Amino acid sequence: MLLTKYAENFNQESPLQEYPRPHLVRDSYINLNGRWDFKISKSDDFPKSYEDVIVVPYCVESYLSGINRNIENDDYLIYRRFVNLPKKFIKDKVYIHFGAIDQIARVYINKKLVAESYNGYIPFKVDIKHLVKENEDFEIIVIVKDTLDHVYPYGKQRKDRGGMWYTPVSGIWQSVWIESVNENYVNDLTITPDIDNKMVTIIADTASDSVTLKISYNGKVIHKETGKKTLFEVHFDEIHLWDVEHPNLYDVEIKTTDDVVTSYFAMRKFSTNEKYLLLNNKPIFINGLLDQGYFPDGIYTPASYEAYENDIKTMKELGFNCLRKHIKIEPMIFYHMCDKLGMIVFQDFVNNGDYSFAIDTAMPTIGLKKLAYAFKKTNDTTKRVFEKSAIDTLNHLYNVPCIGYYTIFNEGWGQHQADDYYNLVKTIDSTRIIDSTSGWFKENESDVESLHVYFKKIKLKKSNKPIIVSEFGGYALSLKEHIFNKENEYGYKKFNDIDSLNKAIKELYEKDIIGNIKNGLAGAIYTQVSDVEDETNGLFTYDRKVLKVKKENMLQIKETIEKEFYHD
Repeated sequence: MLLTKYAENFNQESPLQEYPRPHLVRDSYINLNGRWDFKISKSDDFPKSYEDVIVVPYCVESYLSGINRNIENDDYLIYRRFVNLPKKFIKDKVYIHFGAIDQIARVYINKKLVAESYNGYIPFKVDIKHLVKENEDFEIIVIVKDTLDHVYPYGKQRKDRGGMWYTPVSGIWQSVWIESVNENYVNDLTITPDIDNKMVTIIADTASDSVTLKISYNGKVIHKETGKKTLFEVHFDEIHLWDVEHPNLYDVEIKTTDDVVTSYFAMRKFSTNEKYLLLNNKPIFINGLLDQGYFPDGIYTPASYEAYENDIKTMKELGFNCLRKHIKIEPMIFYHMCDKLGMIVFQDFVNNGDYSFAIDTAMPTIGLKKLAYAFKKTNDTTKRVFEKSAIDTLNHLYNVPCIGYYTIFNEGWGQHQADDYYNLVKTIDSTRIIDSTSGWFKENESDVESLHVYFKKIKLKKSNKPIIVSEFGGYALSLKEHIFNKENEYGYKKFNDIDSLNKAIKELYEKDIIGNIKNGLAGAIYTQVSDVEDETNGLFTYDRKVLKVKKENMLQIKETIEKEFYHD
């Protein structure tokens, strides 16, 4: 079994205890991660007994869950835990929160149905106040069905995993927790910075008739006001911009008549002109990496959030300024770390709909994009699910400062009506750059020209939009004792040792990336942060124990990129 170093001191009783919602923090918090009663059943009836124990929040297929097995399409995953709320904890509402459950979930309190979820990547909550009492045990049961139905978002999961498709993720895979709030609580915040006008707009979703806003920077209060309103427009004499080298953050406190929450924001702006991506109205070359967010022991969920931090810090130390979060929505703590450390995130929407190797990969790769696109079909139900998932994703991630760019469709997977989705996204969130069709099957509406190039030399055509090579590279090196699948490996060009790999990566950047800056290249995303299962094309091994690239080599590449780009 391949394990990360973060699993060495893994605590089954209380994993991942950090507060899971950095953009809306309050004191009321009971973490329910840890050991739950568990049963895999052919029936969705409440079991008479539970034979197993599972460690939440780790998917059934993962080693860290304690189950470590694949499931069948007719299996139901049934979780149970008894909870006792302490004295004086219960207020007007008691919410139980689920960070993410894949794929279809029903939640019961004392065997009464209270919630259903159909998206394995979006958090949900439900008020259970009417069913619980102080100092009295109540029963939580979660029943999950995961057939990997492609009507719903599924990312890169596949029953017959292999190559660029990975082990499925079934069941609870993000934190479960409880909070209690009074009637006039803050349900949500919407924060929109505007650096051009030196202002920020903050909307508090609350029924309170009095709201106090306090904004601080570096521990010093710079604005405070109280009013009978929920929308605040705050103007500053001076602003401290967020960027990669200076990830400045402002702290926010919101008080209502009976609630206090804290949050944060950054003064930053992502935009484009006809040639460049812009951060704070200045051109920036995106030197990024594809980031799948997989781990051999927890699959979708790391043994410790330190794993996220180390990935981000290491990639920054190698000279990268961006992670393309590929076909996955992470727990909010990942984005919070990127906010604090100064790492730009390109965020993919999670795909649904069927995938065809011939139509979506083979034909476009050999240049038959128009012919392949003519064969693509998506049914109405799948379209409706994708639209709802897109809207939920935008609302969920709206306040995250580091996210500067959304990818709607990747390589045509589930692609339909891309222009319509571009307009929908811009209507909901005009503050980010939109890549409508990453790779191929481009339509008309997009903020960038987005290319994937693996098997040939990068040649750019003139464009009136910034050109991004949103995937390239993928050079593979297998290292003994750090391989997930010793029978098979997957990569786009294989090497036998670290020296030859580093030499080849440097040559690739010099010829295809740096050499194309003068031709209009505005950014490039190398594949990838780490190995993932069969894929051995990561800078890290899958267990994160060996870094396959040399720091001095990567920093030379960064220096040459900046000299070429910013000289222009």
